[in-house]
Amino acid sequence: MTLLSARGLAFGYPGREIGRGVDLDLAAGEALALLGPNGGGKTTLLKTLLGLLPARAGTIRVEGRPLAALSARARARAMAYVPQAAASAFAFSARAVVLMGRTSRAGLFAPPGRADHAAAEAALARMGIGHLAERPVTRLSGGERQLVLVARALAQEPRVVVLDEPTASLDFGNQGRVMREILRLRADGLGLLFTTHDPNQAARYADRALLLRGGTPLAEGPVARTLDAAALSRLYGVPVEEVRDPASGARAFLPG
Repeated sequence: MTLLSARGLAFGYPGREIGRGVDLDLAAGEALALLGPNGGGKTTLLKTLLGLLPARAGTIRVEGRPLAALSARARARAMAYVPQAAASAFAFSARAVVLMGRTSRAGLFAPPGRADHAAAEAALARMGIGHLAERPVTRLSGGERQLVLVARALAQEPRVVVLDEPTASLDFGNQGRVMREILRLRADGLGLLFTTHDPNQAARYADRALLLRGGTPLAEGPVARTLDAAALSRLYGVPVEEVRDPASGARAFLPG
C-alpha cells in the first residue's frame, strides 16, 4: 500500500522556488533515504511533503488522499516529523515530551487522558527507553534524546514517520542504536522517510533512495540500482570510490 506519493512536485518559499520535478512513492514497511549536499533542498522538501509549506506545483497524496484536502490535525495523525535532536532549554521529563505527541489526538489544550498516557508508555517501551521516562531530557545523551523524539512521533500513531538527519551529531555507537530502533518501525508496517549525508547509511538501512542536488532529482529507485560511485560523484561533485566485500557483497562508498 502506498502511504505517501508526490508527482511533479515543485517546492520552495513565497517568491523563491527551491526545486521541482520530484516524483516519489513510499509504501508501508518501506524506508526511503533522501540524499544530497547541504543547501540542496532536502529539509524544504520534507516540510512540503508534511504540509508545513505549500507545494508550488504538482500533487502530494497521503494514503490516496490529496494532502491539500487534509486538515492540520489529519495530517498530524497520518504523518509524524522527527527533527534533529538539539539540546533542550526546558527540563521536561522524557514522558512529558512523548505525551506532547498526543496533541493531534487529544487537542492542544485538552489534558491527556488514559488513552494518551497508554500510547505514550507504549511508545517509550517500543523505543526501549521506558527506564528513562522520568529523567529530564536535559540529562539525556544525544542518542537518548533522539529516541525520545522518535517516541513522541510514535505517540501520534502515524502511518508515516519523516526524520530529518536522525543521526546528525551523534557518535558512532549512538548512530547505530538510533537507526536500529528506527528500522524496527519499518518491520511494523510504517513508512519511513529520512534524510542523510551518509550514502553508507542509506545503502544499509534504506530500501529506496532519492538523490537531490540543487532541488533537482538526479535519480530515484531501489538502493542497489540508485547508489553507485558514478551517481554519488554527480550528486556531491567529488570523486567517489565503491568498495565491496567479496564474501558478503556488502558495499561501502568512500570519497576519492
